[in-house]
Amino acid sequence: MVGAESSVHDAEEPSAVPGGVRQRIIELVRKGRTPEELGRQFEPSAQAIRNWVRQADRDAGRRQDGLTTVEQEEVRRLRREVRQLREEREILKNFRARRGPSHLLDEKLGVRLR
Repeated sequence: MVGAESSVHDAEEPSAVPGGVRQRIIELVRKGRTPEELGRQFEPSAQAIRNWVRQADRDAGRRQDGLTTVEQEEVRRLRREVRQLREEREILKNFRARRGPSHLLDEKLGVRLR
């Protein structure tokens, strides 16, 4: 189970704390150390550590109060795709607007007015 969690976190965007260190801190919290104590000992804040533990719990199926890392990545990918499709649609719309309505005759009837 630990290996699956660390591989999910390795896929996240780059952060100041490497995935292996993050995973080790999460394990220390689960063994009873407080986020505040670990925050003083290591670089991340106690709140960041609490967030990591919550996200690791979602990824492991222990919590249902938010998206897993995989689901978050899919949402990001889909938003990027929608943004790209909207840009492409706008480009096509502008291209058709410049060509005028004669392109419809070209496409539908094979007639050229130019």
